[in-house]
Amino acid sequence: MHDRWTAEEDRISRFLDGILRPALHPQRIPLDIGAWQAPGEPVPVRIALRAGYAPFLAGDDWGRPWSTTWFRLEARVPERWAGRRVEALVDLGSGDPAAGPARPAEALVHDASGIPLQGLHGGGEPVTISAAADGGERIRLLVEAAATPFVDTRHGPAARFGNPATAGGEPLYRFRAADLAVRDEGVWQLIHDIETLGRLMRELPAAEPRRHRIRTALVRAADAVDPQDIAGTVHRARTLLAPELARRAHESAQPVIAFGHARVDTGRLPVHESIRRASRAFATAVSLAEEYPELVFAASSAQHYAWMRDHQPHIFERIRKAVADGNWAPVGGMWVEADPGVPGGESLVRQFVHGHRFFRDEFAVDTDGVWLPAAPELNGALPQLAALAGARWLLAPAAAGKTPAEGIAVPPGAAFHWEGIDGTRIPCRLAPADPDGTGPAALGPAIGSAAASAVEAGPEAPALLPLGASGAGGAVPTRELLEAVRRLHDLEGSPRVTMGRPADAFKYLVGGDSSDGTAMDDGSLPAHRGELRLAAHHGTYSAQARTKRGNRRAEALLREAELWSVTAAVHGGVPYPYQEIDTLWKRVLLHQAQDVAAGTGISWVHQETELEHRDIHRRLEALIRRVNGPADGPAVLNAAPYDRREVVVVDADPLIPHGQDLADGRRAHLAEAPALGTGRAGLPLDGTPPVTVRRTPDGGYLLANGLTSVRVDARGLVGSVCDLATGRDAIAPGRLGNLLRLRPDGPAGRPPGPGRAGRDLTEALSVRLTDEGPLMVRLRVERTTGRSTVVQELSLAAGGHALAIDTAIDWRERDSALQSLWPLDVHAEHVLGDIAFGLAGHATDVAAAHRTHRWLHIGEHRWGVALASDTGHGYDVVRRTRDDGGSTTTLRLTLLGAGQGRDPHADRGPQLFRHTLRPGADPGDAITEGYRLDLPLRPGRSARPLLAVDHPDVVVEAVKLADDHSGDVVVRLYEARGGRARTTLTAGFALASVCETDLLERPLAGHPHHDGDVTVCLRPFQILTLRLAVGGTGA
Repeated sequence: MHDRWTAEEDRISRFLDGILRPALHPQRIPLDIGAWQAPGEPVPVRIALRAGYAPFLAGDDWGRPWSTTWFRLEARVPERWAGRRVEALVDLGSGDPAAGPARPAEALVHDASGIPLQGLHGGGEPVTISAAADGGERIRLLVEAAATPFVDTRHGPAARFGNPATAGGEPLYRFRAADLAVRDEGVWQLIHDIETLGRLMRELPAAEPRRHRIRTALVRAADAVDPQDIAGTVHRARTLLAPELARRAHESAQPVIAFGHARVDTGRLPVHESIRRASRAFATAVSLAEEYPELVFAASSAQHYAWMRDHQPHIFERIRKAVADGNWAPVGGMWVEADPGVPGGESLVRQFVHGHRFFRDEFAVDTDGVWLPAAPELNGALPQLAALAGARWLLAPAAAGKTPAEGIAVPPGAAFHWEGIDGTRIPCRLAPADPDGTGPAALGPAIGSAAASAVEAGPEAPALLPLGASGAGGAVPTRELLEAVRRLHDLEGSPRVTMGRPADAFKYLVGGDSSDGTAMDDGSLPAHRGELRLAAHHGTYSAQARTKRGNRRAEALLREAELWSVTAAVHGGVPYPYQEIDTLWKRVLLHQAQDVAAGTGISWVHQETELEHRDIHRRLEALIRRVNGPADGPAVLNAAPYDRREVVVVDADPLIPHGQDLADGRRAHLAEAPALGTGRAGLPLDGTPPVTVRRTPDGGYLLANGLTSVRVDARGLVGSVCDLATGRDAIAPGRLGNLLRLRPDGPAGRPPGPGRAGRDLTEALSVRLTDEGPLMVRLRVERTTGRSTVVQELSLAAGGHALAIDTAIDWRERDSALQSLWPLDVHAEHVLGDIAFGLAGHATDVAAAHRTHRWLHIGEHRWGVALASDTGHGYDVVRRTRDDGGSTTTLRLTLLGAGQGRDPHADRGPQLFRHTLRPGADPGDAITEGYRLDLPLRPGRSARPLLAVDHPDVVVEAVKLADDHSGDVVVRLYEARGGRARTTLTAGFALASVCETDLLERPLAGHPHHDGDVTVCLRPFQILTLRLAVGGTGA
């Protein structure tokens, strides 16, 4: 580019920054400042209104980590400012990068009566006092300022700020300024005229005539402004720029749909801080919508709106009005933006149910899309779940699927049909590169990037442009962005940018206003099948194991609580605990937010989540005991969807016969129970062979029960797990299973550095036999890493096919992960693992990490090995050919990982895991093992089963009463193995009617029934929800 042109463009920038911006507020006076530090947790504004404020000066330090300081700002508007726009300019300061996390402070501004006005997000946002001041009025603002440290995965030393116990007490911020000022409207408008044209000029090619015309006009405009009389001459500059701003966009200009956005990361901060961050973002958004009526603001997560309703009713009422006026678009239809890879299938259902219901009940809005722009991975059940919730489109992460080296297919474009495991298709677009939003400085490149992506999405595709700046995890639009959009609506050389709803960008995919709600699938878009994944999520599959285990246990207890509550209601007339279950579900769903479930939250987040989970578990256990009544001797409850005959371990009870005393003081009994019903413990062995144990010549042990034999060596390593029906051993020749390995690891999201070797824990401190049968044999193995201790119990029970491994770890490692290795004598092309409402296969010839929920199956034709777990883990599989020509498929299950960037002490302390390894298993056996671990038999009171199905591949996932309190029984089934299944559901109560519903329990089609039987046919992996009206006296 010509040197003169470069100089002229640089001069324009200097004029803007050196002359115009300083003139924006030509008159200002300081605000009087008082400060009050709230004790402990944040307090409501009503308490802050009554507090005593001490004098405070600009330049003073404030805000120890995680504290709250309230500032009272007061002044009288000068009489000479009458009729002028008056703003408060408040700069709370930024953290010192040398002392701690550097991030501008954030705050919520209230008026003198305590009504929230807007947020301060660290971007210098002015607070509007009056668009036309009277002059002489007294103003008072109350500012709730949060000293919230910024802890990112890239800043390891700052991780200590992630918990008040380790954050220290030094102030984070230095208060910079608080002034009352007049805004010059002419200067404000000229700044944005110049910024818009200057931004466009720099995006155009150097030789483009339009760039030359803009540059010439900008130079003339700068010359027209008299630095000694800026206010009196800005109109001349605007007149010179008007012709360039009036040039209309080309007919072929790419349409861009812009919308305000604030993606408040639910799980990045503790709940009370997330509430405050949402309050700040939403207050700013509604205030901007009132000032800029064209603004459309989009925000997901019904939980955030519920927080506003419960904690900030003034903000919530303004949101309600903005929704009604068309300025606000609730999106996503989920309770939170969950990590779809961690929650179980029924949790994902309830995310949609509670999200949709909230938006419908509070705003009379039915959301029609799924909003997951930053999810770590999207599993293959989501298209069907989305469709059953009424969604017509899905916004996926920008980086989803871009990991071909890991064996994951790259989506075929920026827009495509995503086909789920059952065949359901949903139109899908990839999110913009920064789903949190675009700030003013990056607006030009962001528009260009969005436009290019839209071209890839199809000739009719408008681009998506979320607008937001400042506030990590709570970015919000700014006046500067909205002024730019006003000027880019129809401007030559630029895409045509208009405010709109995100759903508008999907109309060309879903048929616009198609009345039947179906998506267009005319073959014009490519299709992607299977899961969508991000590349940069190293270590998250196993990070924060207690959080993942707590979620898993909560899901299982919720299933039990609903099943036994329905059973008690239908068979015994016991009132169904609607509100209690609803509240507990929402608490569980909240902690499935992405940073929580993935294990990438700060230390305080996961401590809070673990406490929440423990309280939820306690309440659910109490609810289950209450609806069941006192235990009835040998009666046991089976909440699993399969009949069971197995050994249970319970507290010693003289009323239960035929038991084995165990070394830990409990007793083992043989029990039998039908699916979803009550059975009995204390059965005699009769035809069931006892389990035996004997010493082997090498000092180890041989366990056998007629179905499976297990050989454990003197170090507690497993040399054989043999399926006695076929005589085939699961362990590869010459190899040892249950091998624990310490391997180098880096923080979650980053792989370890090169050059570090792993270490196998082959030696044991002790191996001893604790229980010798006839119902159960158990071995206790103790190991140490030097820092950490590992205690395992290996057990085999009478009548059981699987070896059980209970592992208790006191984890003290840093920068290391713990793996459990199982080298299997199986030539497996794929490993099958369960996902929500189905299963997925992953090739064994590609080195890739995957996630398992409940089980894995590694198999050949008609024979395989199942590994089940009570906690979701990351795993990888490697297949190698041996010298004898056979194949060894080694399963490496990651039990624990290293501390991650936001929490370097993640997973430290006690950990518990339970796994089972079953030889001679097919995928159906693996599914059964998974449910068996999730839903152990429990003592209870005898009651006949509420319902049953007669096909082994059809799983009952949930039984509950309908949400409308009608007393109808809702049953959710799915086909679990990928084939068609015809099954008869038999109800244990009189049926008045049966209908199929969507996930929101809205009727889809009726079903015939006869004498309590309902026959249904399911497609592969189909999810079916049936609503059963109770006959007779009802529930």
